[in-house]
Amino acid sequence: MGLGSVFCVCAIAAVLQLCLFSVSARKTYIVHMKHHQKPGIYATHGEWYSDHFQSLTAADPDYLLYTYDAAYHGFAAALSPEEAESLRQSDSVLGVYQDAVYNLHTTRTPEFLGLDSELGPWVGHSLQELNQASQDVIIGVLDTGVWPESKSFSDSNMADIPARWRGECQAADDFDPKIHCNKKLIGARFFSKGYNTMASGGGSKESQSPRDGDGHGTHTASTAAGFQVENASLLGYAAGNARGMATHARLATYRVCWKTGCLGSDILAAMDRAILDGVDVLSLSLGGGSAPYARDTIAVGAFAAMEKGIFVSCSAGNSGPTRASLANVAPWIMTVGAGTLDRDFPAFAALGNGLKYTGVSLYSGEGMGSKLVELVYNNNGGNTSGNLCLAGSLDPAVVRGKVVLCDRGISARVEKGSVVKEAGGVGMILANTAASGEELVADSHLLPAVAVGRKVGDLIRQYVKTAKNPLAGLSFGGTVVNVKPSPVVAAFSSRGPNMVTPQILKPDVIGPGVNILAAWPQSVGPTGLEKDARKTQFNIMSGTSMSCPHISGLAALLKAAHPDWSPSAIKSALMTTAYTVDNANSPLRDAADYSLSTPWAHGAGHVDPHKALSPGLVYDATPDDYVSFLCSLDYTDDAVQLIARRPNATCSSSRRFRDPGQLNYPSFSVVFGGGKKNSRVVRYTRELTNVGPAGSAYVAEIEVPPTVGATVKPSKLVFGNVGEKLRYTVTFVSKKDADYSLTSGFGSVTWKNAQHQVRSPVSFSWTLRL
Repeated sequence: MGLGSVFCVCAIAAVLQLCLFSVSARKTYIVHMKHHQKPGIYATHGEWYSDHFQSLTAADPDYLLYTYDAAYHGFAAALSPEEAESLRQSDSVLGVYQDAVYNLHTTRTPEFLGLDSELGPWVGHSLQELNQASQDVIIGVLDTGVWPESKSFSDSNMADIPARWRGECQAADDFDPKIHCNKKLIGARFFSKGYNTMASGGGSKESQSPRDGDGHGTHTASTAAGFQVENASLLGYAAGNARGMATHARLATYRVCWKTGCLGSDILAAMDRAILDGVDVLSLSLGGGSAPYARDTIAVGAFAAMEKGIFVSCSAGNSGPTRASLANVAPWIMTVGAGTLDRDFPAFAALGNGLKYTGVSLYSGEGMGSKLVELVYNNNGGNTSGNLCLAGSLDPAVVRGKVVLCDRGISARVEKGSVVKEAGGVGMILANTAASGEELVADSHLLPAVAVGRKVGDLIRQYVKTAKNPLAGLSFGGTVVNVKPSPVVAAFSSRGPNMVTPQILKPDVIGPGVNILAAWPQSVGPTGLEKDARKTQFNIMSGTSMSCPHISGLAALLKAAHPDWSPSAIKSALMTTAYTVDNANSPLRDAADYSLSTPWAHGAGHVDPHKALSPGLVYDATPDDYVSFLCSLDYTDDAVQLIARRPNATCSSSRRFRDPGQLNYPSFSVVFGGGKKNSRVVRYTRELTNVGPAGSAYVAEIEVPPTVGATVKPSKLVFGNVGEKLRYTVTFVSKKDADYSLTSGFGSVTWKNAQHQVRSPVSFSWTLRL
């Protein structure tokens, strides 16, 4: 090759490198426009956004990813830092924000919740009537897509699709709308432009399709509204009927999540489209960290949905039991934590010292037999990651033919089992550490494996370290039901207090989220690992991702029964009728250490669908109320306009709550201190709407910790008519002479009569010692 040829090749390489750099330098930004400034020459805001984008950036039109309409005033675009700054300087632009990555918050449930038809009719409605009415309710699920061939999406005996539906099923190489959609699955779209922009910087692109290649979306969609399927199980575990909460509701899926996460620009585009399509419920089993509402894509989109009468349910996150770890805390969102069912999958670890410990497992392959084999732990030549069984940390010469004790944490539970198997191990005991406490989550491992809690784990660790020849054998007990106590709050379920707005108590409720059986794609093994070649039509998963669609489906049933109820009224009904006592008639407990749970973990309690259908009273709130709430946070007018999409929204004193906690919310979060005048006294007024019979009378009952005094005025409410609204004021006083050994406390405010108990949890916290 001559010198000229070499120079030419180098020059081409340099140009290619420069081009690649310019592409990778582009990132997705969401641009908030001054909606009301659209010139009259443009027929639509979308046309104006597009023209404005190109006039200020001179960028390729393909870099304009989305123009938003129903959920946001603005657009998303792939921009260089210089182009983003140019847009920020425009008088027509309110803000330019870099895209954020959100993450997924990764049967027997209907019977556990009382939705089994054998348990009798609902109050005032038969189950058949509710099923018929729910055919008019449409649930939109934002997730990883859908596996349409699943029996859970059968449309057997379903009526025609509601005429108001404006959505569609999007065609792709592996998705034919004529074949894969029906009267149950009436919509299937995908949103990937934000993801593709990120992937162009070095990530791997995936098939562009509504089809689920992960499993998470199929699982959540079928949990919310799956058709009843008989003889369902995960490789024999949890055998029985599998069904969603609202078996006759319609489903529309919006794929927004990909291997590297869920991009805010894609989520916002899907919410925008779902609102226009005509969904009644939005279910999002995903989230990020806490952020001010104006910078939280999900909160902004959910506000627009709420304003259109759409109920929005979101998972609280899986960062528990860490304090203040919640996601999706906007008060117009239903924030859902997770609890256990009364079903378990026991497995046993027998040791050479004669002791036998109980754990859990979903292993379904050939067992180990009765002979004990050598047990090893962290015996890997000084590699400190060996106790966690991370990839590459185990020496095959040490673990081959043995059971390996692995600490839970860092890597996925099923990945640890895979690491042990590849190193030649024949079994695994997965032991919790202090981070997971006593919580047990079953997995469909690739080798015989048993998960145990921290206390048992510590005993086994001590045995391995002290025994001359430690031995172990593993066995499996199948499925057991009627487990007590249940529900128990899952240790992984994220916890309060709410750090974005401390005066709003979150989470709102808990629902079933541990070891949930639901539909699964045939292209993915039950562990989700590429090396897992097993096929199953149903899988068992855990997470607030699983509890969220339970509440979404229940909200659809309430919407069917009460089509005139607002999203806030549905939320109130689910919250004020929730229970805080388990099936052993004891207060709810926390799986982290089996101590008593608090509203910072379980919110108002565990949902009770029967009672929620007839709550007696509801705390309602309008979009204007939420604007007043935003103004009470001292947000700028621009921030309020961004969230509420109202160009003339200003925070005058007449529409500003004196305290964010003044919002007509179904729970209370009382914050004493903070340096404000009279901070020892917190007073809130609430308004109740009668959705029960005319002439209903209620009396107030209040519970507070010893450090707090409280009064309710009036202490009795008499509602002459259905729909009548009455107010009460509750005053909380931090006592001067109390012993402040704690910085928090809990109580409740309940309005009671012979038929109903309308209960609101109360949390108390002290920012200063008073």
